[in-house]
Amino acid sequence: MGIVTSMFLIAAGAVMRFAVTMQGHGFNVHTTGMVLMIVGAIGAVLSIGFWASWGGFGRYGRRATVLTGQHTVASNQTTPVQPAESEVL
Repeated sequence: MGIVTSMFLIAAGAVMRFAVTMQGHGFNVHTTGMVLMIVGAIGAVLSIGFWASWGGFGRYGRRATVLTGQHTVASNQTTPVQPAESEVL
């Protein structure tokens, strides 16, 4: 369940809980709305927790690209890297 689905469940539950005034036999609209709001809130917390644990882009700062077994070059260098004469094919 994503964050959008969770927000939709919270909104639908809030409408059912606070805006609907209809009464039915055997089906309580207010209780159903409260259940939807709780399920949406739990889904939102789990979704946010999942994305927070993922880390996102650029978490480790500078990353290096390995060209050969002996040379590494930072990926955000401004000058192009020239291969050594012994490495030219």
